[in-house]
Amino acid sequence: MRTLVLNAGYEPISIVSDRRALVLVLGGKASVLEADESQPLRSMCEEHARPQVILLRHYVRIPMARQQPVSRKGVLRRDSHRCGYCDAFANTIDHVHPRSRGGRDSWENLVACCLRCNNVKGDRTPEEMGWRLRRRPAAPAPQRWHLRAAEQVASAPWAAYLQAA
Repeated sequence: MRTLVLNAGYEPISIVSDRRALVLVLGGKASVLEADESQPLRSMCEEHARPQVILLRHYVRIPMARQQPVSRKGVLRRDSHRCGYCDAFANTIDHVHPRSRGGRDSWENLVACCLRCNNVKGDRTPEEMGWRLRRRPAAPAPQRWHLRAAEQVASAPWAAYLQAA
C-alpha cells in the first residue's frame, strides 16, 4: 500500500510505502492525518494503523524551478497516453511541426499519438492534414509533475488533498 506525504503547508510532496510512512511517524517527523484501521501494520510486539496520509511536522523546501527534460515517457505521461488528434490510446509520440521541417524536440512540439494517426500524418503538419490538436502541448506543471503516480492512484482519503494542489 502507498501513503501520501504532505508538507507542513499541506501540499503533497511524495508518495511512499506505508512502512516508510510509519517510520516517519514513529520517529516524530510526521503525524497521521488518515489511517486504515482495518489493515494494521504489525511488528513483534506492536500493532499500528496503516497510514494513508501523513503530514510532516517541519516544512521541507522543494526546488520547483528546475525544468523537466523532454522524454518519450514524459510526453506520454503528460498526455495520459491519449492521442493528441483522435483521443485514442497512444503509445508513440509525434512532432506537431515535423523534424524534417525544422521541428524541435520540445514539450510544446511533441504530443502523444496513436500509431494510426502517426502513420497517416507522416511528415506533414496538422493544418496540412485538416486536423486540429485536442490539447495545446506545453511543459508539465512542476507542482504536480514531481508527485509521481498521483494521477493513477487517487484513493478516497487522498482525493481532498490532491485537489488542493
